[in-house]
Amino acid sequence: MSVTTLSSTARTFMLPDLGEGLSEAEVIEWAVAPGDEVHVDQIVVTVETAKATVDLPCPYAGPVLTLHAEPGTVLEVGKALVTIGAAQNPNAEQRSGSGNVLVGYGTSEAQRSGRRRVNAPTRPAAHSTCGSVTAAAHGSLTPAPRPAPKVISPVVRKLARDNKIDLAAVVPSGPGDVIRRADIEATLRIGRPGSPSQDSTPARGRIRADRFGDLRIPLRGVRRTIADKMTRSRREIPEATTWVDVDATALMASNDQIKATIPATGIGLLALFARISIAGLTKFPELNAWVDVEAQEIVQLGDINLSFAAQSPRGLVVPVVHAAGQMTTAELAAGLRELTGLARDCQLSARQMTGGTFTLNNYGVFGTDGATPIINYPQAAMLGVGRIIDRPWAHEGQVALRKVVQLGLTFDHRVCDGATAGGFLRFVADCVEKPALLLAEL
Repeated sequence: MSVTTLSSTARTFMLPDLGEGLSEAEVIEWAVAPGDEVHVDQIVVTVETAKATVDLPCPYAGPVLTLHAEPGTVLEVGKALVTIGAAQNPNAEQRSGSGNVLVGYGTSEAQRSGRRRVNAPTRPAAHSTCGSVTAAAHGSLTPAPRPAPKVISPVVRKLARDNKIDLAAVVPSGPGDVIRRADIEATLRIGRPGSPSQDSTPARGRIRADRFGDLRIPLRGVRRTIADKMTRSRREIPEATTWVDVDATALMASNDQIKATIPATGIGLLALFARISIAGLTKFPELNAWVDVEAQEIVQLGDINLSFAAQSPRGLVVPVVHAAGQMTTAELAAGLRELTGLARDCQLSARQMTGGTFTLNNYGVFGTDGATPIINYPQAAMLGVGRIIDRPWAHEGQVALRKVVQLGLTFDHRVCDGATAGGFLRFVADCVEKPALLLAEL
């Protein structure tokens, strides 16, 4: 990147400590270029840590002198990100704003709107770590000769940029003609117009194809963390899985009644399964635990922080509803809904993805009946919910079509035996079949 001679008043913004024990981050996308004038708290760069994608606001005002890292570079905390020269406007430093390192801590909305993309006309942009730039007229702009491709994920933008793919030449497959990661990878495989010639010495972190046409995708950021946790879980936890088929007709009817009677609460099936899971953990606290190997102790946790699997543009993530055990069902529904939206927009914070004590995994949304999932290390158990479909079922002495679901519990055999795991799963199944039983546990 271009470098300008530093003046005595130049200041360098270092990669800050992003919390949660994170020691490094990968530069995903710069929002400024050398020569741009920035103000205090303006977003200058998007980075990806092992747990989240984060927009970083600059604590200094002035012209951008040097960008110290290309997109794709992994930096350690404390390393230089960008050097800012003396502000041309002496009052720039005194503009209202916190000057904080992380977004959302006292920074005004007006200041955050100053973000802009490199090599793009200056324009207001939506503030989102995973959202596409929303353009509006700003002065006199020349209309684009073609509609801008719809790209939600900065990871997808980076993948296209690293491989020199023209996004306008990519055929989108996502809802609303959004270009997904799979579309970029398909372009690489089949060589559509805009596909690059592969570099034999790719930049660090670049997805590339070898001489056999196989894609080589580096394990980075969240994907690497997931891989490490899954590997450690399988290596350290002696897990077992038990399952049961359940008549969910009554639960489905209760869900319909709630939607018809109090729709404003937004309570759905996921919230009801969360409510049942929490009641089960209250009755069987052995499963709300983890094993401290060094101390040789089983730690039963006082709080229930409910993790749940959610799909995002960056793949599967596991947000956490903290203090879920103290919430009403309506509050649970609101928490699940908020975190699902943040996952979809890639705006989950590190705290919102850590600290879970038990995981609810609704893999039925993918059209599957059952699974033997890997426990979310270091937790002790995960409840899986399959698809709910019509099946022949013995009901009141006759065979009838009922709404049936398969429930599965994968648990750490160190924290309890099969009787406890079976007792929890049977309790959950009974509540699904007869939701009124929950009243006895509230």
